[in-house]
Amino acid sequence: MSIRVQKLFEAIFTLEDMREIYRGSIPTGLDTVEETAFDEKIAELKAIISELEGDSGTAYITKIADSIPIRSREEEFINIQPIQAAGRLTPEARKAIAAYGDGYSTCDACRKPFRLDKITKPGIADFHADLASYVNMDIARVVPGARRGFQAVTQSLVEKGDSVIVSALAHYTEFLAVEGAGGVVREVPLNEKNLITPEATAVRIEEVIRETGKTPSLVMMDHVDYQNANVHDIAGIARVAHQYDIPILYNGAYTVGIMPVDGKALGVDFVVGSGHKSMASVAPSGVLATTEEWGEKVFNTTAMTGDLTKRKFGIKEVQMLGCTLMGGTLLSMMASFPAVKERTLHWDEEVRRSNYFIDKLLSISGSRVLSEYPRKHTLTKVDTTGSFDTIAKTHKRRGFFLSDELSSRGIIGEFAGATRTWKLNTYGLSEKQVQYLAEVFIEIAEKYELPITE
Repeated sequence: MSIRVQKLFEAIFTLEDMREIYRGSIPTGLDTVEETAFDEKIAELKAIISELEGDSGTAYITKIADSIPIRSREEEFINIQPIQAAGRLTPEARKAIAAYGDGYSTCDACRKPFRLDKITKPGIADFHADLASYVNMDIARVVPGARRGFQAVTQSLVEKGDSVIVSALAHYTEFLAVEGAGGVVREVPLNEKNLITPEATAVRIEEVIRETGKTPSLVMMDHVDYQNANVHDIAGIARVAHQYDIPILYNGAYTVGIMPVDGKALGVDFVVGSGHKSMASVAPSGVLATTEEWGEKVFNTTAMTGDLTKRKFGIKEVQMLGCTLMGGTLLSMMASFPAVKERTLHWDEEVRRSNYFIDKLLSISGSRVLSEYPRKHTLTKVDTTGSFDTIAKTHKRRGFFLSDELSSRGIIGEFAGATRTWKLNTYGLSEKQVQYLAEVFIEIAEKYELPITE
C-alpha cells in the first residue's frame, strides 16, 4: 500500500477513535482524563497529517481489529471487477456510513405507524417515493438485495408446482426464489446471438401450457444478463407475457442505477434492482418497485392474530418482514442516490468508453468479444484464447502471468489466472483511466510480441 493511502486510512481511524471518546462521555462535556486522551489523539492526527503532506512515514495500522486487512483496492488500483464497478460508494455514501453505521440508527425517529418506509427523519419515506418515480413505477420498497426482491414476488405469486418462465441465462438467485416458493423454472432458449427473443418466449409459454395444462404464473427476465451482458428485448417479452395474462418481473441488477429504466414504458409489472451492484450502496441492498395493481398483493400487510394475546401487527408487510434495510446500508443508498440519478443521464458516455477499450483490446490479434459488439453495456465477456493464452501456455506462471502484469501496472479485478474467457467492467472509470487501461493491455501485448493491428 502506498504510504499516502496508508496515512489516509490512519487519519480516518484516528478520527473514529476521537469520536469514541465522545461516545463514552456524558453530555456536559469531557472530563480531565477524556480531554487528555482527546489531546493525545489530536497530536496523533497532526503527525499523520504531516506525513500525508510529506508523502512519508511508516505503516502504523495495518489491520482493523487485529485481523481485518485494510481494503485499499479502490484507492490504489483501477478495478475492472465485473460486479464491483457500479457498486463503488460515493463520498456521500461513505460519510453516511460514518454517521449512521449504528445498527438501528434509522429508527431514532420512528413513530406510528412504526414502519421503515414511513420514517420522515431522515427522509426515508420520501426516498421510497423517489425510488418509485426513478424507475417510473407506482410503489417501491428497499430490500436486502435484488434476490430478496425476486423472493418477495415469487412468494406472493407462485404456488406449489407453478411454472415460472426464466431466461436460459437467468441468475441462480432467480432459480432459488422460484424453488423457495415451490415453483418450477422453465427456461427460454437463446438464439444464435445469445439473446432471448419475444418469439422464443411465446413458444416456450405455449409449450408449458401444453405440457402442464396451466399458464405460467410469472415471467422473470433479465434486461442485461450477467453472463454475456447482452441487452434483451424486455419490452417485446413483456408484450408477449401480457398476451397470456402473465405478470413479468424485470431483473435490473445490471441496469437500475446505471442506465435509464422506465418500468411502465417497458410494460413490466415489477422492477428489481441491486443497490450494491448498481446503485453505489452498501451490501446487501436493492429495490423492488411495482404498480398499484400488484402493490396490494406483494406488499400485503399481516392479518394474523395471536391466539393467546390477540396481538395484531396489521401495518407490517409480510414479504418485507415488517421492515427491511436499516442503518448504514439504507443511508448509503440514500446518500448516493443524487449522484446515481445524475450518472444515469450519462450512460451513453459510459458505453462509448467501454467500446473504446474493447476496440483497443480487439487490436491485439487473437482477441475476441463474446458479448454483443459494438457494446451496449460496460460489462463485457472477452475471449483471449488466441492472444494472451498463447503466452500462458509456455509461461512459468501460466495464466497468472497476465494478473501479475496487470497488477504491477495498477490494474486489478480480472479473474486471476484466466487468459481464455473472462469478464470485465469499465463502468465509472474516467476518460484517462480507460485510456490508461487500454494502454496497459497494449503494452503487455507488445512485451510478449503479440501482433497488434490498428
